Amino acid sequence: MTAAANPEPLANIAYDLFAKLDLRVATIVSAEPHPNADKLLKIRLDDGTPEGRQVCAGIKAWYDPATLVGKQVVIVANLEPRQLRGEISQGMILAATDLKDGAAETGEKLGPEGRDVVVLTVAKPVKAGSKVS
Repeated sequence: MTAAANPEPLANIAYDLFAKLDLRVATIVSAEPHPNADKLLKIRLDDGTPEGRQVCAGIKAWYDPATLVGKQVVIVANLEPRQLRGEISQGMILAATDLKDGAAETGEKLGPEGRDVVVLTVAKPVKAGSKVS
């Protein structure tokens, strides 16, 4: 793999600030193209709660929705919900971004021809809603 798109680390933060993140494992129950956005998928998650949650993720260029169903992913569970092009997003699925060989970092966002986006998954199945630490 090539160097990350942004090799400069961000400034350090206090542990107390990091500890405010609620990272959890969730299982993807369904995934479909967002009806009002070209780059988003609308994803339904089993997060261990009775109602589950929906997130909108900008990974459509890298993933066929059907291949995501059943995968366990890491989410930011306590991110404030927001409307994204008419759909509610109740968290964020974590993913890594990597420049492809030969792609030049220009400061512009690169599409699938210039970078890979890889959803973070767990190595072994765990109960949906399990805390990530």
